[in-house]
Amino acid sequence: MRNVERNAKHGHEEVVELTTSSQHHQELLNIEGELDVNSSDTYTVQQAVNLLGFGWFHVKLSLIVGLCWMADSMEMTILSIIGPTMQCDWNISTYQKALMTTVVFLGMMISPLFWSQLSHRYGRKSALTFCGVLLVLYSLLSSVAPNFIWLLILRGLVGFAIGCTPQSVTLYAEFLPSKYKGKCVVLMDCFWALGACFEITLALAVYPNFGWRWLLGLSAAPLLLFTALTPWLSESARFYTLNGNNDKALRVLEQIAKDNNRQMLIGRLIVDYETNSPVQMRTLLKPELRKITLLLWFLWMSCAFCYYGLVLITVELFLKDKVNSVNQGCSTFNTQDFMDLLWITFSEFPGIFVTIAIIKRCGKKKTMAMQFLIFSGCVSILSLIKRMAGIYQCQLCCHLRPLQACSWFRRMTVEERIEAVSRHKYCGNCLARSHTTRVRP
Repeated sequence: MRNVERNAKHGHEEVVELTTSSQHHQELLNIEGELDVNSSDTYTVQQAVNLLGFGWFHVKLSLIVGLCWMADSMEMTILSIIGPTMQCDWNISTYQKALMTTVVFLGMMISPLFWSQLSHRYGRKSALTFCGVLLVLYSLLSSVAPNFIWLLILRGLVGFAIGCTPQSVTLYAEFLPSKYKGKCVVLMDCFWALGACFEITLALAVYPNFGWRWLLGLSAAPLLLFTALTPWLSESARFYTLNGNNDKALRVLEQIAKDNNRQMLIGRLIVDYETNSPVQMRTLLKPELRKITLLLWFLWMSCAFCYYGLVLITVELFLKDKVNSVNQGCSTFNTQDFMDLLWITFSEFPGIFVTIAIIKRCGKKKTMAMQFLIFSGCVSILSLIKRMAGIYQCQLCCHLRPLQACSWFRRMTVEERIEAVSRHKYCGNCLARSHTTRVRP
């Protein structure tokens, strides 16, 4: 769902841009498919990108941007791991555990305006470099946080820095030819799924032996690699043209032509569209853009709520039964929990390729509607199954059998049985969970 919504946003942008460009400029193709213009002819950045095609330049760009997307995914995945861990190691309450996750999303919510203004003034490459440095710093500091308050502050700063990572996909989309844009933006989520899988695998190897501090520190490795590679990240040619730096924009386009083994265009480079004033938030709420803006905001919020909610609640469902069975205030992960999470995360890969196939056949809007309906149906069925399993599942050993058949329950004394029945809300008379009755002496 996140993939399709992001693809729809870029699809809307590319339609507007290409329509604007076609009103003022005309592409002349020769027999070999190259742009053949006289010295008096002009072309825009998007026209040049379309004609230079998809090649080695875009492969390198995909890998660098993919590292940034992997790092974002790892920081999100680790939220579901360190919460239960902190509850055991530092004896924090359930509300404090929820607060540790909430501050990250609060940082992500308030920071995009700052990062967008920074990107508009200094370029997306500069903003992403600064973001990478901050993320590495705050992630490493989080791993040595002395107490809960410091960890809370540092995780909030991590969330603030994460707010810049979507700029990497926007930068990536600006270098893509129009006919590849929708497919490549969706395929970029393969790096998101890969990052989540890598984080769970890292947790499986590191957490049982070295604890959560080493896990937080080593999770910054993709961020460190991305930050080290940002000098080789190209700035957007469109950013240069909008700021009057046509020479730098031409050098970027020449680099694309060289890497893709294509002939450089001949003519004068001009801006795609004129901007008389800096882009502001209220521009999105103009009458001609208000409807699409509000719809995309709602879709993005719905996708984020569903995706992150599902990620976080999955871990809680895994650990809930363990808390009940052990009768403690916390529960830690074991190898089987990490393996289950890994298999669930792997399911994102076929979902990405299915999404691309459906978009190609049905279009973006129908794909979004279809996937939202499928998601709603699956979650409803899952809730029903979980409720039915909760009625018939033994709350002591977590097997599907009545309490009377539980070997743990049989070994308990009378006092322990009464306490277990009361704590797990069994009926005091028939030991059923479909209804409750006070335990009679």
